[in-house]
Amino acid sequence: MNTRIGTIFAQEFRLARRNLWVGLATGILGLFAVVLGVFGAGQGAALDADALTLTAASLATLSVYLIPLIALLMSYDSFAGEIERGALALTLASPVRRWEIFVGKFAAQSLAVGVAILLAFGAAGAFLALSFGTGSEGIAAWMRLMATAFVLGSVFVGFGLMLSAMAGRTATAAASAVGLWLVLVVIYDLALLGSVMAASDGIFASQVFPWLVVANPADAFRLFNLALIETAPVAGIDGLASTLPFPPTVALAVLGLWLSAVLALGIRRTKRIVP
Repeated sequence: MNTRIGTIFAQEFRLARRNLWVGLATGILGLFAVVLGVFGAGQGAALDADALTLTAASLATLSVYLIPLIALLMSYDSFAGEIERGALALTLASPVRRWEIFVGKFAAQSLAVGVAILLAFGAAGAFLALSFGTGSEGIAAWMRLMATAFVLGSVFVGFGLMLSAMAGRTATAAASAVGLWLVLVVIYDLALLGSVMAASDGIFASQVFPWLVVANPADAFRLFNLALIETAPVAGIDGLASTLPFPPTVALAVLGLWLSAVLALGIRRTKRIVP
């Protein structure tokens, strides 16, 4: 990391640590993890799985809604807010390249999301393991969950920064962030479920539908985690995890492609900002 990126990173991370959303995200994620674990512990014996494994499966679905929203709320005003305050013009007047600004902001805010995930899921996982016991399968599922949750959060931090650079105004960036969350996390899955119900059995349901699902970064995260948990009680789109026509690593690769794409598009958009 060069000096200019390091300076931007340090400044953004200091701001992120004081951001109310970091504390709220940590508390919300940790609370949901503990509650799901406590309620799921009673099902462990019937499903022949420990509490940590079952909680990881539940969180793989719940995190699809929470982590993208948290990442977008933390990043949507990064550029737009500075443009409105005139701070970005001062930054661009210094000897720093625009792509370095984007990379520094992205790294700092992704780390902030990662810290929230690590603290929340780490503490919750330790509590559940000590309270209800666990095994190697549960620990592996929990580690996969935390690692891929960080990648998912980073993807949506990139989306948030890109929207912020495009919008130029905080209100517009906020509306765009909420709209993106609704489309990718809610509407996309509803549209696919409607399509597969209309098509019934056939080539679309067995061959096209799984690829359309995994093309969504949120669903790729969910399918990768659920596909590797054999005892996960799932239904609906989640049930696709047990019948994927491709290996689970494809879902992981999709997440990586989305991460690369938002970085490239975000950097390109940052170069066109008029402060």
